[in-house]
Parts: sequence; C-alpha cells; structure tokens
Amino acid sequence: MDSLTSQERPAPSAPTRSGPARITAEQAAVVRRISVPSSIDMVNVLGPRDEFLRILERELDADIHVRGNEVTLTGTHTAVTLAADVLNEMVTVLRTGQGLTPDGVERICSMMNAAEEARPADVLTHNILSSRGKTIRPKTLNQKRYVDAIDKHTVVFGIGPAGTGKTYLAVAKAVQALQNKDVNRIILTRPAVEAGERLGFLPGTLNEKIDPYLRPLYDALHDMLDPESVPKLLTAGTIEVAPLAYMRGRSLNDAFIILDEAQNTSMEQMKMFLTRLGFGSKIVVTGDITQVDLPGGTRSGLRVVQGILDNVDDIAFCHLTNHDVVRHKLVGRIVAAYDRFEATDAPVPPRTR
Repeated sequence: MDSLTSQERPAPSAPTRSGPARITAEQAAVVRRISVPSSIDMVNVLGPRDEFLRILERELDADIHVRGNEVTLTGTHTAVTLAADVLNEMVTVLRTGQGLTPDGVERICSMMNAAEEARPADVLTHNILSSRGKTIRPKTLNQKRYVDAIDKHTVVFGIGPAGTGKTYLAVAKAVQALQNKDVNRIILTRPAVEAGERLGFLPGTLNEKIDPYLRPLYDALHDMLDPESVPKLLTAGTIEVAPLAYMRGRSLNDAFIILDEAQNTSMEQMKMFLTRLGFGSKIVVTGDITQVDLPGGTRSGLRVVQGILDNVDDIAFCHLTNHDVVRHKLVGRIVAAYDRFEATDAPVPPRTR
C-alpha cells in the first residue's frame, strides 16, 4: 500500500440529562482511522521516543492514538481533517528519502494551521544545494517564495528580521548558479558600517581591516563549499568578497551579486549599487529595516527603495517575518517581542538605584 488510507465514523456521544444536544456537523466528534503504508517505518513517523507524536499532540486539537501502523484520530471534523493532512504531509516527506526533524514537524503543523496554498512537503523537499553531506532547503513558505523569486527575476530584495535565512539562501543560490555555470563569478558585498559600536583603529592591511565586516559572508561560503576550495576561488577572483565602496565605477557582467546588510546603505549608495548590473547578471539585496546603524539624519536606501522600484518589471520584493526565523526557537520569540515593543512604542523603564 503506497498511500494513507482512512476510515471515518461518528464518535459515540455521551448521554446528557437535558436530552440530546443540538450540535453542528463541525462540532460533532468523529473518529478516523488512518493506515500508514507498511513501507514507512513508524519510528520515522512518530520520532525517537515518540518525540514527533508529542509535538502533534501539542500542536493539533485531535486526540491521537497509535497501534502498529494504524493511527486513530478523535475530535471535531475540522481537527481530525487537519491532523490527517499533517500526517499525509509527513509521510510524503519521508517517501522522498528525507528524514523528519522536530523542527520540520512543527513547521508542517504551522503551515497546515495557516492554510497556506503550498503544500508543506513541497516546501521542505525543495533542494537548493547539496554540499558536504547536507542539503540546503527552504524551511518556510516565505523562504520558498524568496528562492523562487530569485529564479524568476533579475533583481530580488529579501527584507526581514535576523535569522530568516535571507543571506544564507541567497549565497546558496549563488553557489548553485556558479556550479551550473549560469554565472562566471560570485560577488558578495556589504557596507562597512559598525553595528552601534566603535571598533576603533584596526591594525593590518586593508583586507584585514575590512575582514570583520565581511566575516558573515565568509561563514556562509564555508558552509557550502569545501574549506580548501574557498581560498582558491577567492584568489582566482571567481568569488569576490568586498565592501560596497569597491563597487563604484564597475559594470558587473555574468555575475551573481549579493548586497548584504542593505539597510545600512544610503539612497545614493543603493542607486550606485543597483546600476552596477551588467549583462547576464543577477542581483539579490538583503537587509532588515529594523536594524539601521547609519548615523542620524541619513536615510536608509533599503527603506525607500520599494516605493521607488515597486512597479518596475523583473524586480521582486520578498518580505520575511519572525515566523520565518530558522535559528534557535528563542530567536523568533525575541524578534516577536521586539516587534510588539516597537508597535506599542513604550518608553524604556528607567534604571533604579
């Protein structure tokens, strides 16, 4: 048997002193039994020590009981249908040969609860790049939209809070394009603006001075390429990591160009960068408009660019939220807490002696 099979019947109702209760079809309790294909190991569905089962019980309103390869769901028709759909998505992911993780199960439940138009299995099995024993994939629907936009458009803006994979996925698409010979080189750049602190005098050569600003881009590269190959590609100029100031006056052809931390560009710098686009090239601009480190009075180029380029063909704007954070779970909660604080514009409580 290659697919889930299910049988649904009304759950027995408890008698009441006041007589039969009048309930709608949506409120009526039902029981559905689902048979998981014998080719799927139930340990992979339920997780080690039933970890996935506990997540399903926490995230879904239906009662879940498992016996062998048969799963019994009890609850309202809506809750049982949702739980059955979640199980179907989990089995679909497992059939691709990709294992499930606790985070993946939570994301399947979240996407199904949000009634997104895309299937969670399509999102979680969309491979971008396989390297060093791991595969890079989008983990949320907005991330998949972002990746799809990079495929379809010449210029893409990825705007969202920290940890949503804006830069990481862009670098993965750049490495993929280089490996597929769609481009001849990758150019990674970001403005050399200090994040709310003064680094002071930095010793060493010019490259050593700007290295701290570009370190996040190097980290992403080392995740996706063999460590031995990165210095060779940098020396050959196939991959270039440079501050934004180095882009002035250049015309960049057959290149995949990523501008990171774009919220720290001025309007003039943003215009200068976008006009570097040459033939056969693609540009991805990433940034978080809530973390601007520009000196007072300087307008962020990222904050105003959508109003300028929103109706220009072949340019896409992708917005990610705290729901798309793929770092530690606590990062998403921290971002959401700051969003709530800034929405209320509450004053910071004064320090007490």
